[in-house]
Amino acid sequence: MGNDGGSIPDRRDLVKTKAKAEQADKNNQTLAAWFFCALSKRPLQEPVVSCALGKLYNKDALLEYLLDKTAYGDGAKICGHIKSLKDVVTLRLTPNPAYTSSPSDDSVTNKRSQFICPLNLKEMTGNIPFVYISKCGCVFSSAGLKAISTPSTSSSEEEGSGKEPCPQCGKSFSRSDDVRTINPGPEEQEKMMEKMLAAKSSAKSNKKKRKELASTNGTSEDVAPPPSKKTKAAADSVTPPDVPTPAPSINPMVSSVARKVTEQIAEEEKKRKANMSKAIASLYAPKDGGTKEKGTFLTMNTFTRYA
Repeated sequence: MGNDGGSIPDRRDLVKTKAKAEQADKNNQTLAAWFFCALSKRPLQEPVVSCALGKLYNKDALLEYLLDKTAYGDGAKICGHIKSLKDVVTLRLTPNPAYTSSPSDDSVTNKRSQFICPLNLKEMTGNIPFVYISKCGCVFSSAGLKAISTPSTSSSEEEGSGKEPCPQCGKSFSRSDDVRTINPGPEEQEKMMEKMLAAKSSAKSNKKKRKELASTNGTSEDVAPPPSKKTKAAADSVTPPDVPTPAPSINPMVSSVARKVTEQIAEEEKKRKANMSKAIASLYAPKDGGTKEKGTFLTMNTFTRYA
């Protein structure tokens, strides 16, 4: 620059270029999505739930967010579409027998997942796509679920629309409506978002139609008020004259036992009177063979105007 021949400037020295945007490490993004809760950023621990967008959450963290929306700063951005536990599905995960939770073995650095696919025993590390069934919550690898697909009809319209049993629990599901991808890509996540919004709007419209139908039926027809308790009790107490009252059913075993008890009591009374002394018997027996006087042995032979 000083025309002394000591330096030769290059374009990068003369022209300032815009700094490149920092790109997130894909490996770290995969670990965060598959090994940690999307809301609390803590390691995944059962019970684990998933929303309609395929994100994974710890159920206790999600409950904490639903009770207090300010518990997590970015909670509304991450799971603002979740209004209640009805919007999530509890996943039925298969534990990995090779997983150890010892402090010497770091599962995140070694990418050793806690869960595997029960069909092909592939670990749920994010290297291969995993799906879950919204009807029952069973989790499988996408390849494992496709490998056991039942033969369908040759028509392209009916392919995937039929019901088939879940390979793990046997509950029927539809591949086109009930299978959701876990941690999908951006394009697939947009499709899942549109599907979720369409399902919510259809549910609202159906609910509104049911309310309108109920209101129209209530106004068009004169519905009699429900009978009160008194009228209902009076109607139950009055029996028609033609219908005979049913005789009470007596168990023969009970009647025989009662008969034996009464006979035994009568025998004991006879024995007690036979062994009674004359002085005590005179208190209860009438005098001179006449009729027994009114009153007890305490009021006997005493004057009373009410006797």
